[in-house]
Amino acid sequence: MQSVVMATEPVLKVAALCGSLREASFHRGLLHAAMEICKDSIKGMEIEYVDITSLPFMNEDLEVNGIYPPAVEAFRQKIEEADCYLFASPEYNYSVTGPLKNAIDWASRPPNVWADKVAAIVSAGGNFGGGRSHYHLRQIGIFIDLHFINKPELFVYAFESPPKFDSNGVLTDEETKSRLRAVLLALQAFALRLKRKCE
Repeated sequence: MQSVVMATEPVLKVAALCGSLREASFHRGLLHAAMEICKDSIKGMEIEYVDITSLPFMNEDLEVNGIYPPAVEAFRQKIEEADCYLFASPEYNYSVTGPLKNAIDWASRPPNVWADKVAAIVSAGGNFGGGRSHYHLRQIGIFIDLHFINKPELFVYAFESPPKFDSNGVLTDEETKSRLRAVLLALQAFALRLKRKCE
């Protein structure tokens, strides 16, 4: 009997980065919710939370003969191994946070390990739900050659009723979870489409 080889979709590895360092931040809650949603209801995609808290401030003096500090090397390896990225980006003073920009800068040092990958952005907050950070992050993405999904966008109005998060930053709102799942599905579809074009 002839064996039949079944073609399977590759498992996409998603690196999730949080621009807030606070343990109970809404943005960390969004990423943990994304990880649960992916595990429970999206096949072919795995999300890994990539911690940026140990990264030193970007400083070329820390680069020695093309070698970066151990924490930076480990971070860059995680970014290079990922197929795509999920950014939870708070809005600080109409822009991205310092820690997130610092992480982006380290991974863009030669060789740029972000290049030609797909990414999505989610945020939470008051007023615009953190939305202004999206637009600055998209501008940064142009130079480092990231391809952001355009739709759907997710700006969570965290302080409006009904409550979206509990006191520990855990996402509890079912409508927001549904919108987050739509972002993840769009990220998966775009990443797979780009990978096929590159094969």
